[in-house]
Amino acid sequence: MGLLATVVGPLGDQITNRSTAAIIASGFATFVVLAILLNVLRQLLFKNPKEPPLVFHWVPFIGSTISYGIDPYVFFFNCREKYGDIFTFVLLGKRTTVFLGTKGNEFILNGKLKDANAEEIYSPLTTPVFGTGVVYDCPNAKLMEQKKVKSYGTQLESAFRLTVQQFVKFGLTSESLRSYVPLIESEVIEFTKRVPSLQGAKGTANVPAVMAEMTIYTASRSLQGKEVRSKFDSSFADLYHDLDMGFSPINFMLPWAPLPHNKKRDYAQKKMAQTYTEIIKARREAGGEKDSDDMIWNLMSCVYKDGTPVPDVEVAHMMIALLMAGQHSSSSTSAWIMLRLATRPDILEELYQEQLSVLGSPLPPLTYDALQKLPLNSQVVKETLRLHAPIHSMMRKVTNPLSVEGTPYTIPPSHVLLAAPGVTSKVEEHFPNPADWEPHRWDPGAAGMTKLQEEEDDKIDYGYGLVSKGANSPYLPFGAGRHRCIGEAFAYVQLGTITATMVRLFRLRNLEGVKGVVGTDYSSLFSRPLNPAVVHWEKREPEEKS
Repeated sequence: MGLLATVVGPLGDQITNRSTAAIIASGFATFVVLAILLNVLRQLLFKNPKEPPLVFHWVPFIGSTISYGIDPYVFFFNCREKYGDIFTFVLLGKRTTVFLGTKGNEFILNGKLKDANAEEIYSPLTTPVFGTGVVYDCPNAKLMEQKKVKSYGTQLESAFRLTVQQFVKFGLTSESLRSYVPLIESEVIEFTKRVPSLQGAKGTANVPAVMAEMTIYTASRSLQGKEVRSKFDSSFADLYHDLDMGFSPINFMLPWAPLPHNKKRDYAQKKMAQTYTEIIKARREAGGEKDSDDMIWNLMSCVYKDGTPVPDVEVAHMMIALLMAGQHSSSSTSAWIMLRLATRPDILEELYQEQLSVLGSPLPPLTYDALQKLPLNSQVVKETLRLHAPIHSMMRKVTNPLSVEGTPYTIPPSHVLLAAPGVTSKVEEHFPNPADWEPHRWDPGAAGMTKLQEEEDDKIDYGYGLVSKGANSPYLPFGAGRHRCIGEAFAYVQLGTITATMVRLFRLRNLEGVKGVVGTDYSSLFSRPLNPAVVHWEKREPEEKS
């Protein structure tokens, strides 16, 4: 009893004399230390040889979230060196299995729908941004059915499936793509005439901000029509930015949280939806007679199988989704193109001379056919997408145990799958000197270039036209399989037109003393250049020769 009193007595006095806050803090610290200790012991003593190796981490729940979030590609390559092409890491409490390389891309992106799906992953993130009833707010089976080029679907099926159908049927035809080139060229020219940072004979401009606003106008004018475009100005670009921040990674877990960026997201979504619903309302009040041919008219005419019209609010949500689909990757990629050209004035001048040589002087207005005759212009777009893929991670929720051929591993339903096609485009095995931005690597017969397999892959029709079935190509900036980006053709047309037009208008170079390009901002689901990224520009004289 005396010994116990000797030990416990002073301890009791300390507890009595300490404040409640200090006791709580001490208890919490003890809990954290014990949790970390148990987490480490579990990793060291209870490894499962039938599952991919787990990336070592100290803190439970947090896991490798911070290192992955800072720079996903650095994280992927470091883990690849230590664990191989397939490994698991903890991402905000979720065990996420990464499978790198072309085999990993094929395994995940062409996985069977019954085994892995995207809807469970992306719906909490995209629904507050686009609105209800569109994109991942419905099962994939309905998506595939409504992607088919038909005019009807069951009433319970998502109206977005009609969007995709109409987008392919109306917005991605060869005739439509041809018509977009002069519209995009005109928007670029007019924008450069009025944006303050590009006034005068020479100056500096923040490229990400300039290209983000420009591509809102080019995408809305081409994909959504003249009336929609007339509603947009620089204030709308600010709303769009706020809506875009709804794709912050934390919203995978907390899309409902009353965080500042989520409050801005919700306000922006309501304002943008209101813009579209006002257009729709005015058209219906005018009798619903078409006075133009644009995407809104096409969606307004869609009905369900029982004849019920698609609700106007869903049409508005579809239009938001289509705008973001047409603008998002083009915004970041066009910014990267301009930044890369500023580091290589020789390539920029070569692009200009290509136009003069092929199209003649004075340079005629751009056309779709003219773009096809400018191989270096296309190669600049492809090389930029190779190094700066808009999406670094493509995820799927495992719904059935998946065995990985050639390994002892089985991935359980508690895991998330993650494909990173951008990794294969950054390795020496496929692209010599992969860190170099070199458009001429795509020249026909270029030494050391891997023959891309995409053209040789079997084709499959998921309901919206034939696309490459395989994911064996090391170049997959738009994904593969049933969730491959259906707007790929439009993206190439938009990026090619913007690049060719800007080359006609400007010379670009880095600021004095600046080498290379800025780093990448991974704070959103879509990667983009860090902002600001300022370059020096100088306007060309018409038809000037180098």
